[in-house]
Amino acid sequence: MRFEEPVLLYGAGREALSSRAFLKARQPDLKVYVTVDSGTADIPDTELIAATDLPAAIAARRFGLIIKSPGVSRYKPIFEAARNAAIPVTSNLNLWGASFRHDRTVIAITGTKGKSTTATLTHLMLTRSGIDAGLAGNVGLAPLEITDKHAVVVFELSSYQTADMNFLPDVAALTNLYPEHVDWHGSVERYYADKLHLIDRDGGFAVALGTAAKGNALVARAVRDHRRLLPDLTAEVSIAVENAVAGSRLRGAHNLDNALLAAQITLGVGGTLDGIMQGIAAFRPLPHRLEEHRIGDHVIVNDSIATTPEATKAALAAYPGRRIALIAGGHERGQDYTELAGLLVSRGVTTLVTLPVTGTRLAQATRVLNTDILVIEAPDLDHAISALSNQKTRFDTLILSPGAPSYNQFRNFEERGARFVELCRVRFAQGVTRDQPAPGQ
Repeated sequence: MRFEEPVLLYGAGREALSSRAFLKARQPDLKVYVTVDSGTADIPDTELIAATDLPAAIAARRFGLIIKSPGVSRYKPIFEAARNAAIPVTSNLNLWGASFRHDRTVIAITGTKGKSTTATLTHLMLTRSGIDAGLAGNVGLAPLEITDKHAVVVFELSSYQTADMNFLPDVAALTNLYPEHVDWHGSVERYYADKLHLIDRDGGFAVALGTAAKGNALVARAVRDHRRLLPDLTAEVSIAVENAVAGSRLRGAHNLDNALLAAQITLGVGGTLDGIMQGIAAFRPLPHRLEEHRIGDHVIVNDSIATTPEATKAALAAYPGRRIALIAGGHERGQDYTELAGLLVSRGVTTLVTLPVTGTRLAQATRVLNTDILVIEAPDLDHAISALSNQKTRFDTLILSPGAPSYNQFRNFEERGARFVELCRVRFAQGVTRDQPAPGQ
């Protein structure tokens, strides 16, 4: 692959850095520009083009290709202007496909929730089966960083990446499908279509579906030919996986579903049952996903990665029999919190603290039900933890599971989760100088 004209990187995150390194290795003298909508464009060996100057740069054809970062919506009008000027728009993932796809088994895993855990489990199960496998995408490496000749590459892909993925996997897996990322895609319908683009294509690749995906009519249509579906696990294997999960750090019914899907994929590409068992045993919870700490007398759960109401429901279901204080709310994406509010009492929630902007709707929906739940609306996370520190006897488990993105108050969910744990250490330590592992960790 050779680039005959300068290239524009749109976005300046991890993928943009790996795209720049890829271009530098291929063509050291290639002219590379960078554009960002906000923040800094700290990419080595690039020249900045301000977003406001892009239309003129396109008209002057200062570059012949745009490599778009996943967080930049492909539906921005500027990309239509680029295509009209015969300037193609591609991605880090598609460049990997063009350069490194050949002679590899590619497993691509997506879904509204559970995709990171499923991809991580699949990778563990494969490597414990003795298969040379790499992990990339939103977990592990950026696609263009996984250039070693692994026999199998497991990609965990967001809807941003599946939307314009232009090469076929050998196995495409979908955990579930719920409304999400409407601000990026423009509508729920478009989100569904972009997510399902992973499987809704011609080709002889295999398809694996999680429990929730199997009952979805949109998914069934996207599969097209149900002969594509990988064989179901036998009853014996399913029981073995369930028993292994029960003794592992995978908490909650949703994580059992993730493990079953990972096992199905693993067996479908030549893994072993022993490798599956070892992979489950080796799994460690991903940061900010049901990440437990024992601080003072309370179990503190950092589930900051939960950006949908469905993810928050799963988090609550993972702690049966607990008296729970829930912190929820964040950036607005037009999601419905009515069903979540109706589940709070049955999931053991005694105290609800909500954050702007979506927290207002969750608080209102909860108050309408006239339950005994104490509802507190806080302006930010610091005030939320401060309020809860005065209500410690109402709960034994504190869960941050926002059910919304973080962008209105934090740069990302990692920053939100880290701040949550830091505040809890200060307010809930009760003489403990550092947090201790929660039971089972």
